[in-house]
Amino acid sequence: MVMAASETKFHVLAVDDTLIDRKLIEKLLKTSSYQVTAVDSGTKALEFLGLNNNDHQDVDVNLIITDYCMPGMTGYDLLRKIKESSSFKDIPVVIMSSDNIPSRINRCLEGGAEEFFLKPVQLSDVNKLRPHLMKRTQTNVNKRKAMDEIVSPDRTRARYNELE
Repeated sequence: MVMAASETKFHVLAVDDTLIDRKLIEKLLKTSSYQVTAVDSGTKALEFLGLNNNDHQDVDVNLIITDYCMPGMTGYDLLRKIKESSSFKDIPVVIMSSDNIPSRINRCLEGGAEEFFLKPVQLSDVNKLRPHLMKRTQTNVNKRKAMDEIVSPDRTRARYNELE
């Protein structure tokens, strides 16, 4: 079976300290054909990404979904660390929480979160992720095309000839 470009397996990093919630989000994501890596804390998410010791991993994560309330490091703290990272700042981050606190939701969205989901997360919520993934994929394709044009042999040859 050949996968169409729109059916590409996206890799999602799911972060939640509660086993039941983590298993639920993992199942919903896998049902929607996402590749999932699930961890139980913001610290482990940073370790997975290689951000906790400045040893940047070559990790291909397309989206991060994290619980807000976790011991040690909140989802908001994780969001800030990701957005401060030059390697991962463009990765969409989605925050989820059982608490419907407007000031918390606004703070996360203003801090760079793409979405804020109320728990329990449902399949309809997971369906809202694809546009964020597609937007990022299209941005990466456009960046690659622009880089290809800059360093294409024809353009380089023309510049070299101008120097002679």
